[in-house]
Amino acid sequence: MPEMDGFALVERIKRTPNLTNAFILMLTSGEHIGDLARCRELGVSAYLTKPIRRAELRVAIAAAITSVRNRIEDPVIATAQRIKKGHSSLTAHILLAEDNLVNQRVARAILEKGGHTVVVTNNGRRALALLEEETFDLVLMDVQMPEMDGFEATAAIREKEKTSGVHVPIIAMTAHAITGDRERCLSAGMDDYISKPIHGAALLDLIGPYCKIPASA
Repeated sequence: MPEMDGFALVERIKRTPNLTNAFILMLTSGEHIGDLARCRELGVSAYLTKPIRRAELRVAIAAAITSVRNRIEDPVIATAQRIKKGHSSLTAHILLAEDNLVNQRVARAILEKGGHTVVVTNNGRRALALLEEETFDLVLMDVQMPEMDGFEATAAIREKEKTSGVHVPIIAMTAHAITGDRERCLSAGMDDYISKPIHGAALLDLIGPYCKIPASA
């Protein structure tokens, strides 16, 4: 960066009392000799090469936190190893609410291949019941379903959360990408949305921030 490069900024951060415990991830356009050693010296948690995919960034953040909590001596190396695992090191227990059988099979296959566990239902009312019975990391919610659509189900979930205080991430699945879809989904209380037909890489990248590293990892 101009005026002050990343390493100089990290040194300044380390000298700032209220920032000394911050996790720092270094981003670079290309690796240079000595950079990794400098990161270790300054206590940088991860060293990433751009362009950075969303899932890689999520893995780096989670791995850096895990390394510090478990007192791993070299979090830079631990983070690099975790990133190499890719999606396989991230898991989520997902509720898939979708009434179309073909879409169910496609989404479920993508998610399970990505290492996630999936419970499927075909309507919003049943989705609410399942959320009462078990804990999910994420809900993939079709907006058009019989008995209770995705917007109604989301409204009911968010209303209940006002007393429970637990936020369940909800990603809407829409039949077509139409201007204003994302804004409508967000205003309805959903966290994000994806349009159908669903593509594997796009779906796995989208749910990455809502996944977690297994305790055994």
